[in-house]
Amino acid sequence: MTAEAGLVENRLVETRSYPAPAAFAAQANVDASVYETANADPVAFWEAAARRLDWVTPWHTAHTWSPPVEGPDGLTVPEATWFAGGTLNVAVNCVDRHVDAGRGNKTALFFEGEPGDRVTVSYADLQRRVAQAANALIQLGIGPGDRVVIYLPVLIETVVITLACARIGAVHSLVFGGFSAEAVRFRLEDTRAKLLVTTDGQNRRGKQVEVKSAADIAAADLSHLEHVLVVRRTGQDIAWTEGRDVWWHEAVDTQPDTHTPQAFDSEHPLFIIYTSGTTGTPKGLVHTSGGYLTHASYAHWSHFDAKPDDVHWCTADLAWVTAHTYEIYGPLSNGLTQVIYEGTPDTPHRERHLEIIERYGVTVYYTAPTLIRSFMTWFGDDLPTGHDLSSIRLLGTVGEAINPEAWVWFRRNFGRDETPVIDTWWQSETGAAMIVPLPGVTTLKPGSATVALPGIDMAVVDESGTPVEPGRSGTLVARRPWPGMARTVWGNPERYRDSYWAPFAGHGEHGAYYVAGDGATVDADGYIWILGRLDDVVNVSGHRLSTIEIESSLVSHPAVGEAGVTGVFDPLTGQAVAAFVVDGSAGAASHDELRAQVAHDIGPIAKPQIIVRVPELPKTRSGKILRRLLAQLWQGDPLGDTTSLQNPWAIDGVREAVREARDKETK
Repeated sequence: MTAEAGLVENRLVETRSYPAPAAFAAQANVDASVYETANADPVAFWEAAARRLDWVTPWHTAHTWSPPVEGPDGLTVPEATWFAGGTLNVAVNCVDRHVDAGRGNKTALFFEGEPGDRVTVSYADLQRRVAQAANALIQLGIGPGDRVVIYLPVLIETVVITLACARIGAVHSLVFGGFSAEAVRFRLEDTRAKLLVTTDGQNRRGKQVEVKSAADIAAADLSHLEHVLVVRRTGQDIAWTEGRDVWWHEAVDTQPDTHTPQAFDSEHPLFIIYTSGTTGTPKGLVHTSGGYLTHASYAHWSHFDAKPDDVHWCTADLAWVTAHTYEIYGPLSNGLTQVIYEGTPDTPHRERHLEIIERYGVTVYYTAPTLIRSFMTWFGDDLPTGHDLSSIRLLGTVGEAINPEAWVWFRRNFGRDETPVIDTWWQSETGAAMIVPLPGVTTLKPGSATVALPGIDMAVVDESGTPVEPGRSGTLVARRPWPGMARTVWGNPERYRDSYWAPFAGHGEHGAYYVAGDGATVDADGYIWILGRLDDVVNVSGHRLSTIEIESSLVSHPAVGEAGVTGVFDPLTGQAVAAFVVDGSAGAASHDELRAQVAHDIGPIAKPQIIVRVPELPKTRSGKILRRLLAQLWQGDPLGDTTSLQNPWAIDGVREAVREARDKETK
């Protein structure tokens, strides 16, 4: 629908809606009353959620919060605690308690390697493996509070060593296995890690890629790093540093398979996760044990309607925060069976995910919009025949706002046009979902993550901190603390204050708003629509245009598989809209057709001035389009940090497409 002429903001209007199916609502874990309960007393609500876990010592103080205030030395650093005085062991909550309850034979993990190797791990087996790894960590000199950097792909060992760190109170920091040596070294140095865990090699896109040499470069001459623990995955010849390097099969598999855990304080650090580093130095966000696990476990149970017989598949790499919460701690704390897959979705063919869903009877499938759009490009209107996806009862999306057409396509093709699609908005900083529908309660709208999770208070505000009117854009904020929130930036509490709390210090009844860094709008029903990062908004002659909305309009054209939109310098209008388009399965549309599509959906002001056809878009491992790189490539600017890219080769493809587009301009 075309926006009204003269408005400063032009909105893409989505009118489709999908009420919660009656049959689903009848068996759902939560009903609509949960919102009233949570709003009446949020702290008591989170205390009830915390009681879903096993605590060794009860907490004496549910929550404390010191907001940033002006003092003699400037703005103070905010501090939060949740469940202070309480002690628990995170790994026990994810493994041992299920074995103790008689569910040791239940499958915890179905592992599938990219080459096709498969291993089934029961909860009892997982308990034994974690105990062995915990004993090995202790033997390697790792104790409570020590940092361990884990540079592994999606393997059973990755889950095991992560849980083993939690079991002994070590602080883990997972790094994507495709990151460069420089990115790993930064994390080793920043955390002053005592141990690096890596592999000899990895299976990636049908090839065995040697990894140990990159780990060696990262680890070279670090006095605080005592050992490198190496998983033998590919059997490749690798360099070896005697006295420092240790084989997993020698150090871990030989250990006793029992270990007596100790309990740790609720505020004991559990892990450090780094932001992608697309701008500036990556921030090491510190998450703690009791509050994080409470939020992760409750969120997974409520918005994924977790059932004992579910087979849950979160397709994220284990180093991404989504996997921490929805592939390790959330599902395992709730005692579910999971699929973990080492490889890429198109290896050795594009139907690999369909095969895996059928093979293991996946019931909950949680993936990124970028993969959904890839499926649309690969398969067109219908999935290939021959795959039974009838086990799926719930779908989920994560990464960035999903285009409405991709949402509808996903529901129709993977969900038989009947399953709920749970669109989750959250961040590394938040720990777990913040804006998300409840599948048995919420009427769904394609493209909107809907409303805040019970117990969370989200709002869209203007520069003065006042909530915006429906249809107007503003800054997305959380108006009170929550259990899963990152407590600080590792080694730099001032950066934590300045990045997230300082912009709205002094606002609201809790003394500050958390600033998410995303722009958003709300509709007449109070649903929140994410518009992208605040610096992704394009300002054309005073019109503030959302890149995600323009992308959604383009993707709704049958000839467009994906689109990345950014603002580029224009001497007349300040910025111009530039669209980088991947053609879909229905051929290619003319530039005029695509501009007409956007003009119809949003308004003439939003029409892309520049359209570039590209083979693929540069994305982070979490599926976010790096729009900054697109603008830099068009303008010929230095690219800066590209270490977070999952497909670095896409830069060359975009660069060549830009050259061809500019050549056409000059003819």
